[in-house]
Amino acid sequence: MTTRKAIRKAKPPPDTQAPSPQDHLQLDRFLPYRLSVVANRVSRAIAQIYEREFDLSIPEWRVMAVLAQRPGITATQLVAATAMDKVAISRAVKRLGAMSRVFALTDESDARRQRLRLTTKGEALYRRIAPQALTYESQLLEILGPAAARDLDDALDCLLRALPEA
Repeated sequence: MTTRKAIRKAKPPPDTQAPSPQDHLQLDRFLPYRLSVVANRVSRAIAQIYEREFDLSIPEWRVMAVLAQRPGITATQLVAATAMDKVAISRAVKRLGAMSRVFALTDESDARRQRLRLTTKGEALYRRIAPQALTYESQLLEILGPAAARDLDDALDCLLRALPEA
């Protein structure tokens, strides 16, 4: 009891002010938090498809999806494209290589750099998963309706343009 009273009676140091009600962070209304929660929920929901059916983790699927669109990019470029940790990307590329889904070629202009591509097996797997991912996306957009989906797309484009890549 005395501890609780001491805490209640404690005054802020003279050089600081007690926060006003507007200064309190309301996490459930804080945009970065909400974006993170939505992104994690969407990723987990769709990951159930490719984890269970295709033995792929979220980072592995993201690597495959990026390589399907941008064949021949480097691991550094993959990190930038996915905004994921380079260790996660490295592990994903290594496992995909071990499963014969991705291969690396030495860059002609810099022998220290490798260019990554999907194998024929990786491309075939991508073509099986992509339609399911698109169906899931359609279901999400249907929840929003056409106008809100356009607004969301515009808002995300605006944020992506405004925020630095790394």
